[in-house]
Amino acid sequence: MTPPAKIPPATLAKLAKLGIRHRADLLLHLPLRYEDETHLAPIATAEPGQTVQVQGVITHAEVTFRPRRTLICRLQDAGGELYLRFLNFYPSQQKQLAVDKQIRAVGEVRMGYYGLEMVHPKCRAVDDETPLQTSLTPVYPTTAGLPQATLRKLIANALEVVPAPELLPDSVRQSLQLAGFPESLRLLHNPTPDIAANVLQDRSHAAWRRIKFDELLAQQLSMRVHHRERGKRRAFALPARGELARALLASLPFALTGAQQKVLDEISRDLARPHPMQRLLLGDVGSGKTIVAALAALQAIENGQQVAFMAPTEILAEQHYLKLTDWLAPLGITPVWLSGSLKKKDKQLAANKLASGETLLAIGTHALFQEQVSFRQLGLAIVDEQHKFGVQQRLALHGKGREAAPQQPAEPHQLMMSATPIPRTLAMSYYADLDVSVIDALPPGRTPIVTKLVNDARREEVISRVRAACVGGQQAYWVCPLIDESETLQLQNALETFQTLAETFPELRVGLVHGKMSSAEKAAAMSAFKAGELQLLVATTVIEVGVDVPNASLMVIDHAERMGLAQLHQLRGRVGRGAAHSLCILLYQQDRLSELARARLKVIFENNDGFAIAQHDLQLRGPGELLGARQSGVAILRFADIDADEDLLEDARRIADELLRDLPDAAQAYLQRWMAHKHDYLHA
Repeated sequence: MTPPAKIPPATLAKLAKLGIRHRADLLLHLPLRYEDETHLAPIATAEPGQTVQVQGVITHAEVTFRPRRTLICRLQDAGGELYLRFLNFYPSQQKQLAVDKQIRAVGEVRMGYYGLEMVHPKCRAVDDETPLQTSLTPVYPTTAGLPQATLRKLIANALEVVPAPELLPDSVRQSLQLAGFPESLRLLHNPTPDIAANVLQDRSHAAWRRIKFDELLAQQLSMRVHHRERGKRRAFALPARGELARALLASLPFALTGAQQKVLDEISRDLARPHPMQRLLLGDVGSGKTIVAALAALQAIENGQQVAFMAPTEILAEQHYLKLTDWLAPLGITPVWLSGSLKKKDKQLAANKLASGETLLAIGTHALFQEQVSFRQLGLAIVDEQHKFGVQQRLALHGKGREAAPQQPAEPHQLMMSATPIPRTLAMSYYADLDVSVIDALPPGRTPIVTKLVNDARREEVISRVRAACVGGQQAYWVCPLIDESETLQLQNALETFQTLAETFPELRVGLVHGKMSSAEKAAAMSAFKAGELQLLVATTVIEVGVDVPNASLMVIDHAERMGLAQLHQLRGRVGRGAAHSLCILLYQQDRLSELARARLKVIFENNDGFAIAQHDLQLRGPGELLGARQSGVAILRFADIDADEDLLEDARRIADELLRDLPDAAQAYLQRWMAHKHDYLHA
């Protein structure tokens, strides 16, 4: 058996940057692509756009200095010639590529100034006896200072010395028609030239399907284990008493919808159990998540427990604070407000009320989980727009419950909310450890929002439309993506737009809201708009969520091509909250419309359903941004594509349950192979 290769410390440090900390990790460091060095192409047959391997003699070599220092070599074989061009080169390369040297070069052929050329090809000196490769050459993800040759050598050694046994029972593997795991690994690291390059590149080959299935299976196992472990941990049981909830509902001018009642029942049952709830509440823009959260908070408060309600931005947190104060103050519950912009004295006063238990409800931003803030008994943590918080932030808030009663360790229940709907495949894959509730219907009386795409060249028409709406008694938003001047992006900023529109509409009362305003200034502007004192509100995307003004029926989104799908959908949801017909105008600049931006605008124009938009977003961007940053704590899949590989995901979900039930040792081995050494907080 081949002995393990000794790996120098400097190389170990570079491998760690790639997430490789053990020899077994090398086995799963799979190629990005492959180069075909198994045969030579005559230079005369090479065409622009092809990646080929050629061999010949250097007949000319020179260094030019215009426009920059460049090494240019002419390579000639029996039937033709091409040029090799190097913009960055070392003296050793120049020596290797001297006249009369026989060279083998691999690269993409293109048409250059002198004719056919390769720019920065992979070259090596050869002679007539140098053999060709017998398999396709893998190209691996790497980092600075770690050459492909070093990686290939380390991986080849790992394949010899690291066991990679088959963990899937033969009956399961055969029923799913999956290739063997050890064979798949070896094939992907050393594919033979008879395998079509396209099935390796698009990862549809049977070996790739096996690797993708195993990755999905390990992920599902990890999620299920986490879900089971939660059932062993302790939380305070908070049974529904109902008095405060009935009083609140009786005071409101609306009744809960069937969809809201259904998810409230699910949350209420979870809170009554002596194990920590971790429930994700999904609801499209305007579906009424806040009242459900308020009723959940009352259930905890009736049991003498404190509630923390956290939102990612100050303007959203303020909206929740104002709304919940309006609803709950008549019931004798006065929330405390906590944000980073509070004066030190006010912040200390709020912290004292929480520490003493004088107040049972705290609403605010990330200031809620700062070290100096402590709770007497935190029973429920509600996190709005949860994907915008990093895992460490959510853990810090979660820890506030444990530190409150160290002698009786009990975790707070958690309710996470999102107005960004989660596509089914994303929920199956990345949220399988959570219990998910969906408000799948909007409250009655909401009118559909008409969306129009308008070229910036027609800006004057849009201005006329805004004037007509505001003069007619309606209110409007004008949203701009930037605050500060940016020469590179050349976008209209909110300050300039505000000044321009205030001059354009002297007969209207125009307001401004942006992220750099103080908390008091933002609250004053929003209150004035909600009260009808302002007819037109110029704003940045700080109004993306949480703003509810039923009389606002027109929204203009400037430079819509610069915004993402979820953001466009959230912004559009600020209108359509009353009985009036609502319109959202997406102003775009034709000369800045990339293919991706064009695709986004087409999706938002054709769809009002947040779940359909989220599915398109998943296809356009992948799961990373829908989950939030990689801070989400869940390892982004390296090989599987949850949209394209939905069939494998379905199988992995089923097999995960079977392994945990019937073959726990195999399940543990899968987790060790794929999840060991990974810091995976799993939605903590």
